[in-house]
Amino acid sequence: MGIKLNYLFKKIEEKQNIITFISEQLNLEVKISILEKDIFKVTFLKDGKLRLGKTWTVTPGMEDFLTEGRDRFDHSVFELPKYEVLETTENVTILTNLLKVTVDLNGMKMTWFGKINNSWIKIAQDRKTQAYNFGYWDKHIYHYLERDLKEQYFGFGEKSGKVNKHFRRMRMKNLDPMGYDAEYSDPLYKHIPFYITRNPETEYSFGLFYDNFSTVTFEMGTELDNYHGLYRYFEAKDGDLDYYVIAGPQVKDVTERFSWLTGKTIFSPKWSIGYSGSTMTYTDLPESQKLLNNFLDDCKKYEIPCDSFQLSSGYTSIGDKRYVFNWNNEKFPNVKEFTNNYHANGVRLCANIKPAFLHDHPKFNEMKEKALFVKERVSDEPELVQFWDDNGAYIDFTNQEAINWWKENLKKKLLELGIDSTWNDNNEYEIWDPKARCNGFGEELDIELIRPIQTLLMMKSSFEAQKEFDENKRPYLISRAGCPGMQKYVQTWSGDNRTEWKTLRYNNYMAISLSLSGVYNLGHDVGGFSGPAPSPELFVRWIQNGIFYPRFTIHSWNDDKTVNVPWMYKEVLPEIKKAMDFRRKITPYMYNLLYRAHIDGTPIMKPTFYNYEADKNTFNENDEFLLGDNMLVATVITEGEKSRKVYLPEGNSWYDYNTNKIYEGGQTIEVEAGLGTFPLFIKEGAIIPINTINDYNFETKDEDRRGFIVYASEKTDKTKFISFEDDGLTQNYKSGKCAKITVEVETSEEIVSINIQKDGDIKFIQDKYEIIVIDSKNRKIIK
Repeated sequence: MGIKLNYLFKKIEEKQNIITFISEQLNLEVKISILEKDIFKVTFLKDGKLRLGKTWTVTPGMEDFLTEGRDRFDHSVFELPKYEVLETTENVTILTNLLKVTVDLNGMKMTWFGKINNSWIKIAQDRKTQAYNFGYWDKHIYHYLERDLKEQYFGFGEKSGKVNKHFRRMRMKNLDPMGYDAEYSDPLYKHIPFYITRNPETEYSFGLFYDNFSTVTFEMGTELDNYHGLYRYFEAKDGDLDYYVIAGPQVKDVTERFSWLTGKTIFSPKWSIGYSGSTMTYTDLPESQKLLNNFLDDCKKYEIPCDSFQLSSGYTSIGDKRYVFNWNNEKFPNVKEFTNNYHANGVRLCANIKPAFLHDHPKFNEMKEKALFVKERVSDEPELVQFWDDNGAYIDFTNQEAINWWKENLKKKLLELGIDSTWNDNNEYEIWDPKARCNGFGEELDIELIRPIQTLLMMKSSFEAQKEFDENKRPYLISRAGCPGMQKYVQTWSGDNRTEWKTLRYNNYMAISLSLSGVYNLGHDVGGFSGPAPSPELFVRWIQNGIFYPRFTIHSWNDDKTVNVPWMYKEVLPEIKKAMDFRRKITPYMYNLLYRAHIDGTPIMKPTFYNYEADKNTFNENDEFLLGDNMLVATVITEGEKSRKVYLPEGNSWYDYNTNKIYEGGQTIEVEAGLGTFPLFIKEGAIIPINTINDYNFETKDEDRRGFIVYASEKTDKTKFISFEDDGLTQNYKSGKCAKITVEVETSEEIVSINIQKDGDIKFIQDKYEIIVIDSKNRKIIK
């Protein structure tokens, strides 16, 4: 029997910004929802229903979501704008003033248009031959689009390789790929089925987000078929075809809109962006408490301020295995004394927790009796899977009783003992039977439908426990795995990277992809986690790079059992200390970027083309990135390199931070980059808030006094910077207990004029602010 290639659809209903089409042949409905002027949603319903009727990831502008999820067609959270519908016998066109789709009723094939300069241009086209699987291939979900060889594809969350993912085939199924190859390994830890398509000819970008959390594949140009022309596709093993189209026209428009769609970035406490120490080794060895106290002594000895320490899972060990919420009292004979000592030294503690419980865990039978685990497909027994060196079961966060149990134990076993935050680790939910059963809040679900949602609910549960324990303190959490919306709860990192030079380069690309996918608060294991200890040169260069990330954590599990700490190589300690002192100096700048990410939804770090899309050269492969709008980071990532070529985006001039020499944008320059130098360029007109205390006092902990560095514009110009100031710890800023310091700079041919305005709680306002002016023309300064 042959395959019928085309099916006729007809428009049957228009209600509450949803236009419904139906194919009676297929018993299939397709609903196009007009949610915002720049966001449409397309949903396919077989037999009038969905495989998964709820969403946990679409939370527009929200800081939290309902634990049990929200109905996919609850559109009350959207603007639901006015729109037009134009109909012929063959096509239906739906449009707002920013986005337009024309539906070919023969096969439900869609053509999308965006607007530039009040003109509609085609931005995407479903494949003309079999764009969707209507059930005659297999049971998988497919969406095929035409592919243009010129197109660039950005995003996809945490992925290996270069930033542009054209000619890649990628899978999303959260795994634990310790020691991964940052150039080639796939899949990794996170599941973010979102990407941006940019056409360099039209200079238009748009986003596609598939709200599907089964195992998915994105085919972006490795596959060719003579019968269908050039194409790309999305494939999902299960679930629904429910996708969002986000209009541009620029990359930054799409990224920030997707960030808004999936929720606000958490505003974590200021200490979360300070240096965080960590290593697997200390907690794996006997006398862990003594070793960790020695770490504090070494911080003082080598004058390395530390804001937090991430406590690896060895603290939970019984024998050579790890057991969540268990303290090894041989390693830690007095937990409260240990946490008090760290707090007395100004260091917060973040403890590793895991959602999998080994079969011989002291609490396993209790949890089994309460039915808190993900279950086997054919019985109510816990689904046992490989976890580290034994078998265990994953707690089911779609069960409210399991959530309550988790929060109770987290408070009792960690928070009440002085642990400040949670490190949600090994939370990929590697359950290989797709039919293992989850509670689904009373509506049983296969794990294949919601694996990354379990991870998201783990984060939320840990977040709630911390918030309930101290309502006024801003929670700080870390998570390794995740999905869209994770930014509402956690800071993340790129997992257990391998120690080699190319990881340093490709982790930067990975971070850019995550940032373009709405996940802004991130970092890497500085120095490398798995494999050999870093060489002194690699360690220095990794630290010089890591200081420009929101998460600055040196973490390791070296093959030779050495520990990556700032003082591990005395011969390069001056270079390392110089870089870490600089990080402390610019912490106010980083903190303001974190605040803006929370308030405005703007990335902290980003590719140069994000701000300079009109400069085509910024799309060429490069190893640079922007930190905020004002810093161009070009650290050394190649072994033995003593100089660095840097492309400076056109449109303004750039100051070399190390020499104060100014360069015109739009050119490639080469600068000196000896081992003690990290190339950094500051945009003319920039105003950088800094900490003016150079020598940290370990006794008084007097660590923050505000000043500003002004990089005067070459031309006649006006610039300003508003520095947000608060206690860095509590929710009090929401009730006005904060201040905003506005620095305005006006430049003319002869004068640099500076004005400071102070507004808000006097507690966070200084009488005087040190102003340092860098001016290539040595003009008169008026303050």
